[in-house]
Amino acid sequence: MTVGGPGPRGAILVVEDDADIRSLLSTVLTGAGFAVNTVASGEAAVELMRREQPVLVLLDIRLPGLSGYEVCRWLRERFRDVVPIVFMSAERKESFDRAAGLMLGADDYLMKPFLNEELLARIRGLLRRTVPTPRLLAENLTARELEVLRLLAGGLTQADIANQLLISGKTVGTHIEHILMKLDVPSRAQAVAVAYRENLVEPNGAAPVGPWSTRRVPPTFGSTAVPPATLRLSGQTKSARSG
Repeated sequence: MTVGGPGPRGAILVVEDDADIRSLLSTVLTGAGFAVNTVASGEAAVELMRREQPVLVLLDIRLPGLSGYEVCRWLRERFRDVVPIVFMSAERKESFDRAAGLMLGADDYLMKPFLNEELLARIRGLLRRTVPTPRLLAENLTARELEVLRLLAGGLTQADIANQLLISGKTVGTHIEHILMKLDVPSRAQAVAVAYRENLVEPNGAAPVGPWSTRRVPPTFGSTAVPPATLRLSGQTKSARSG
């Protein structure tokens, strides 16, 4: 199951056999702006990852069929260190459990229950080390591409931009393709959202005085705030198994 918009380079994969926890994790992650794939077993995770490389994997240890440990080994053999792996466990809470998980190749180890904020902070920390941020990607934009992006943010059509810049519509289209590729987004609307979120343009569509200004952007654009809540496991949810 895939939910949410595209992430920076693919989706976070949640591998969790408990439907309630799986749904809750999906809600928290999509609310923070991530694309999410969810599966209920290790076999389903492997099958999905044969077709699509995830940006990060949240991996329960106790799973039906293939265990989280086995999925972790498969992941490391296939993707090496490119894909961050975060183990999750409600029962394996001893220091030697965490050490074993990290030795197998996991990048982090979360014990359930955990706070939404802790989960998101750890995910963002791992992604900062493995995925280029929109700002870093935007640094590759040329002056003309930034100009085209500013005009897109101002609501101009491709034809309007061509008229204003005195270039052909085909050339504008090429610039837009380059912008989408460099920002790693699939649509013009998402490129404009990145432009506002990263302060590449002012809210009125004008270019900022300094393209990499650290001035705060109005919260209307790119907000990923998540209400402070706790991922709580019900006693009944995991009573029949450890993991």
